Amino acid sequence: MTHPSSVPLPGVVTVHVNGEAAQVGAALHDTLLTVLRDRLQLTAAKRGCNQGVCGACTVSVDGVPMRACLSLAHNCQSAQVRTLEGLLDCPHMQALQAAFASTGAFQCGFCTPGMLVSARSLLQRDPDPDERAIRTALSGNLCRCTGYVKIVAAVQAAARSLLAEGAAS
Repeated sequence: MTHPSSVPLPGVVTVHVNGEAAQVGAALHDTLLTVLRDRLQLTAAKRGCNQGVCGACTVSVDGVPMRACLSLAHNCQSAQVRTLEGLLDCPHMQALQAAFASTGAFQCGFCTPGMLVSARSLLQRDPDPDERAIRTALSGNLCRCTGYVKIVAAVQAAARSLLAEGAAS
């Protein structure tokens, strides 16, 4: 799929996002976040601090949670990028979303996409994480509303659910 930019840019980058190759106009200094949000209209990754501190822009790059605001789009050409939009059918993500909703783990919701991407990565590595492992995995994702107690409880609930269903791996 081709997504033309409304502003002429000095280059084209091919990014592999959510299982599809997309050619987009991108300057050498354009971040992956800019390409995802402004060129491809994938808006789950949020532009928060734009300095890699808050984690609101977290996406999965080759299976690893990464800050899209710190990753240059041209450096991601050979990588497989998955945004929250591309993870919705994943059993881990479905369990996490259900647990976040049932525990009330979010208030304003701005941090939630990044939290979910980071939590999914944790559950794929560790199907039964303890509280410390959860807090460590989410330490790069800031929430200004909740205090994290319900977020940690939601990840624990999702892990239990996945283990009970046999879908933890």
